[in-house]
Amino acid sequence: MSFSVVIPARFSSTRLPGKPLRDIAGMTMIERVYRQAALSQAERVIVATDDQRIADQITAFGGECCMTSAEHQSGTDRLQEVAQHCKFTEEHIVVNVQGDEPLIPPQVIDQVAANLAGQKTAGVATLCEPIVDDASFLNPNIVKVVADQNGLALYFSRAPIPWPREFPDNRVASISDTLAPMRHIGIYAYRVALLNQFVTWPMAPLEQIECLEQLRFLWNGERIHVAASVEDVPGGVDTEEDLQRVIAMVEAGKP
Repeated sequence: MSFSVVIPARFSSTRLPGKPLRDIAGMTMIERVYRQAALSQAERVIVATDDQRIADQITAFGGECCMTSAEHQSGTDRLQEVAQHCKFTEEHIVVNVQGDEPLIPPQVIDQVAANLAGQKTAGVATLCEPIVDDASFLNPNIVKVVADQNGLALYFSRAPIPWPREFPDNRVASISDTLAPMRHIGIYAYRVALLNQFVTWPMAPLEQIECLEQLRFLWNGERIHVAASVEDVPGGVDTEEDLQRVIAMVEAGKP
């Protein structure tokens, strides 16, 4: 199986300005993401950015970077431009690793690529993990996913799904293990042919409401394969609090 990793990285961030270049125990966030991805089985790891400061940082440590348009509305659009620039074949698998996941285990990168390679009915593969407490279940910043018995996504939402209406308190504990609420982990594998289709589709109504671009695939009839992650994936960095949490984990020597 052959695949490439693309890491979209934008400098501007409403909640954490300059996020990719923020320092995490002596190394920028984007370098940590890159080095984790480079431990996977990917044949290439490429950072996709529209900011020269990020590009300069990548080349400074010997990484590969592709300058992309500043007009992209989503990371998936940015991936497609990289695939086009690199002349990847339509069957080539591209894994989208978020630029704010400095502790992402390389095993999950390999897992999502292999899952897509083994799928005939899905055009996209992604991962999830159980939600174990009500606070996370009710948090709109934690995206939930519900899949069918074949591991194909039925829906992604910021709302708590599935919703156990008969249990007013401790809802997560009330749901059976077979239907445990699942947190969506924002890593995706695509074939280039589908990326080429994605950029021709207008934003879907559900995507606009939830601000979740993966809903564009479901809206257009594409199936998304979902599997439980083989490794725990620490949450990404969206806020200063998240950044300090990750710094503490790195300094403590935790993965």
